[in-house]
Amino acid sequence: MQETVARALERYDHQARRLMDILIDVQESIGYLSDATIEEIAEGLEVSAVDVHQTVSFYHFFTTESRGTYTVYLSDSAIAVMKGREQVVQEFEREAGCAWNSTTEDGLIGLYDTADIGMADQEPAAIINGKMFPNLTTFRVRELVADMRAGKTLDEMRHAGLGDGNNARPEINAPVYNNLRKRGPVVFDDYEPGSALQCIKDQRLSPDEVIELVKQSGIRGRGGAGFPTGMKWQFARQSPGERRYVFCNADEGEPGTFKDRVILTERPRLVFDGMAAAAYAVGAEKGILYLRYEYRYLREFLEKQLEEMRAEGWLGENIGGKQGYNFEIRIQFGAGSYVCGEESALIESAEGKRGEPRDRPPFPVQEGYLNMPTAVNNVETLCLAAKVLLKGPQWYKQFGTAQSSGTKVLSISGDCQYPGIYEVEWGFTVYDVLEMVGARPEKTQAVQVGGPAGTCIGPNNFDAVLGYEDVATGGSIIIVGQEHDLLADVVRNFNRFFVDESCGACATCRVLTVMYGRQLEKVLSGNGKRKDIDAMVDWAKIAEASRCGLGKSAPNPIVNTIKNFRYLYEGRIRNADERFETTLDLTQATAEARKVTGRPMRAMSN
Repeated sequence: MQETVARALERYDHQARRLMDILIDVQESIGYLSDATIEEIAEGLEVSAVDVHQTVSFYHFFTTESRGTYTVYLSDSAIAVMKGREQVVQEFEREAGCAWNSTTEDGLIGLYDTADIGMADQEPAAIINGKMFPNLTTFRVRELVADMRAGKTLDEMRHAGLGDGNNARPEINAPVYNNLRKRGPVVFDDYEPGSALQCIKDQRLSPDEVIELVKQSGIRGRGGAGFPTGMKWQFARQSPGERRYVFCNADEGEPGTFKDRVILTERPRLVFDGMAAAAYAVGAEKGILYLRYEYRYLREFLEKQLEEMRAEGWLGENIGGKQGYNFEIRIQFGAGSYVCGEESALIESAEGKRGEPRDRPPFPVQEGYLNMPTAVNNVETLCLAAKVLLKGPQWYKQFGTAQSSGTKVLSISGDCQYPGIYEVEWGFTVYDVLEMVGARPEKTQAVQVGGPAGTCIGPNNFDAVLGYEDVATGGSIIIVGQEHDLLADVVRNFNRFFVDESCGACATCRVLTVMYGRQLEKVLSGNGKRKDIDAMVDWAKIAEASRCGLGKSAPNPIVNTIKNFRYLYEGRIRNADERFETTLDLTQATAEARKVTGRPMRAMSN
């Protein structure tokens, strides 16, 4: 243990801000982070063990005890539930011989839940020791458990072969499919690596001219907020600071989103060129690709792409022969936290801390990474910026609508014939989407646009237009067929997701998400009243006091479905008489307290 920790500390120069990397490396080597290991790391970094513990405790994939020689993390997303997750869980339990969220007595196999892992187009899916295993069936589960008991390697356990595109390259070597159904004219059109940076060189563009081109194109952030990209770069450039940084936010934790996974697999150089162009514009010499831990299987491939950029002169010192144009990129992995998709929480995580959102102002463009001006852009946004430098803003503005220029990469999953990635021009209607992916509108109960934090649309609104002027989206579209219970299978799942992913900093988020869950269960059980439904709508006003977007949007799954599907809630009411409350079940109400205190029912009633 001591040698492993010493190597990790040396690898990252004993820098406390690289704590995430140190913890990941040590856990992947030893299997878990014991108290002794944490003490050793803290001593090596000259920080308090409490500081290390609080970081470890914040992230889902860090563990202080062994979770098995083979650790299975099975996605528990709503899409996984819709695609037969429960049967996969039962088969794993039966074959492994242990209950879910536990490890077998011999310590060989651990079976655990995890949130959406970016495989919504091929659920049920699991991560086993850092490797992806999508499209699981009960038969496949039996094969996997037998292979584990035989001591096979992860590569030997891959019976289904390799995926398509770059997934089959030796550096990735994964049974993952891109499911790239529609290649648009921008992100997935042909691209020669380095060509966007070559344009900066050939046209002798100044940083201000690069910013102006991006502003003229009308590019808005593709992470969901839609902030003008050129304006963000300008703010970062103008903010005073000794250094500046560029971040690529690849922490796509929104359930149902997997576009960044495919972009990074098939267009990594376009992303990195976009980062280098942003760095030139804002005056940054260092950049960080913050990548969700679920995509760690892409690490070797992405590192090789960066090496090729350095060899070609598009990364490092004097890029493209331009004196003073110096820029480097490193990859920073998260460890499982949805809130780290928020840019200030992402920066906190990259500094080795808990991924809690910062109070704003100041904004990251003013005081971001290491309190220096930092431009944080989404994967897709950086691709668009690179293409604008290559082909010009007028070329880009020919696509989309007047207020929503360009294209949008959509991650479409759920009850459709062709789940996958579609690059379309802004201006598509929901009807168009359903037709494109092979989902019959008359058989579609609802369409969730923008993930759980977005909008749940019913058939009466399928003519809604995808665009900033109507229905904006970060890219996730989940189609729910009529065979599913929208409230029990989807809304409940979304609410539990927000409960689990709250960082806990704001009472409005920490408490309100739990209150919503309990009120929803009351309604689903048939014990609710109309006033309970109305109360959940009113509570959304409280959520506005939350520090970040997670807390503000946490009520959305319930509030939006009450707005568009109120009849489903009212249909659960067994006793419509509003004068009386349902009788209190004392045994059920005190069960949790009795479990904690160890007191029997008789003692509680006394």
